[in-house]
Amino acid sequence: MGTTTSSTSAAPTATADGTTLADVLVPWFRAHARDLPWRRPETTAWGVLVSEIMLQQTPVARVEEPWRAWLERWPRPSAMAAAPASDVLRAWGKLGYPRRALRLHAAAQAIAADHGDVVPDDVATLESLPGIGTYTARAVAAFAHGQRVPVVDTNVRRVVARAVHGDAEAGAAAARDLADVEVLLPGAGAGDAAERSSTRHDDAATMSAALMELGATVCVARGPRCADCPILDRCAWQRRGRPAWDGPVRKAQTWAGTDRQVRGRLLDVLRGAPGPVTAEALEAAWLTNPAQRAGCLDSLLVDGLVEQLADGRFALPGDVG
Repeated sequence: MGTTTSSTSAAPTATADGTTLADVLVPWFRAHARDLPWRRPETTAWGVLVSEIMLQQTPVARVEEPWRAWLERWPRPSAMAAAPASDVLRAWGKLGYPRRALRLHAAAQAIAADHGDVVPDDVATLESLPGIGTYTARAVAAFAHGQRVPVVDTNVRRVVARAVHGDAEAGAAAARDLADVEVLLPGAGAGDAAERSSTRHDDAATMSAALMELGATVCVARGPRCADCPILDRCAWQRRGRPAWDGPVRKAQTWAGTDRQVRGRLLDVLRGAPGPVTAEALEAAWLTNPAQRAGCLDSLLVDGLVEQLADGRFALPGDVG
């Protein structure tokens, strides 16, 4: 058990003068947020969707250039939908977790075919797209369309755990996470139309982005920069004396020798080739453990990232040479 002494949903944490976390974090974000290209006003909803898929488990620094190249090549869902899957996987390059590229390709095809080439603006419709989960649907609804919906990732959960619940870490994801964030958004509990105006919705979307930014740049997992935190004076973790986390500790992920590394090596061979390759070419990509290589190649075939042709050669999907 961790030091999760508070089990109730988050409150707006208003101070005696009535200000809330949003009153502080929304202007802080507008003044101090990183200038990321997908945050700029001219970015389309399609650009936001592409960024959200690319940013899953991938650092921002590795995403910026591929994102720009992607949007230059495929500025609309229909442009990408018309491309073969092999081109999509080559363009994905070394961003990792390449199944994301196929999911994005499938989502682009659905948007082009069923939604007039326009990325939907509501969570339910976004979740109905191939490969789009709850987090991505909410992120696109908020950041592309200004919807007042809670967006929860690891950084947001950490900020709420510390600032609201007084815990060093968030622990395992829980059903309460969305409710914890929803009540922090401007307009929570408002019953009149004025409170739920478009301005308040814009502030709510900005608040979601601000929570993420704070967790990514200040309230980080290791070595939080508390002296630079705009909500230091109302942080429950600080008031409790910053107690250490005594819950389960996540093990650091390794890379060398893992199936992920082997799969990446095999895909590197296919992406670098102009067409199908022989089994021998793939064998040369990982000589250390032939059984592991064979298992990883089989998993790539099952995932639809690789196809085997009738002559025994291997290729990216649709890349028949």
